[in-house]
Amino acid sequence: MTDITLSVPDISCNHCKSSIEAALVPLEGVETAQVSIDKRNVAVRFDDDQVDLATIVRAIDDQGYEVAES
Repeated sequence: MTDITLSVPDISCNHCKSSIEAALVPLEGVETAQVSIDKRNVAVRFDDDQVDLATIVRAIDDQGYEVAES
């Protein structure tokens, strides 16, 4: 399993949290996705044999949120 925390500066409310988590959790290989409104980030645990980081970032982007460069 791989754990990563992605910075998503546009997170500001519970709708953002729900939208992003709902987009990530169903992805095959994503074990958990936890959005922190206060920290404006997304902690994701995933199996990189089943899903890659680009797919996770694209799922967040598809919800209208941009992942900040690390």
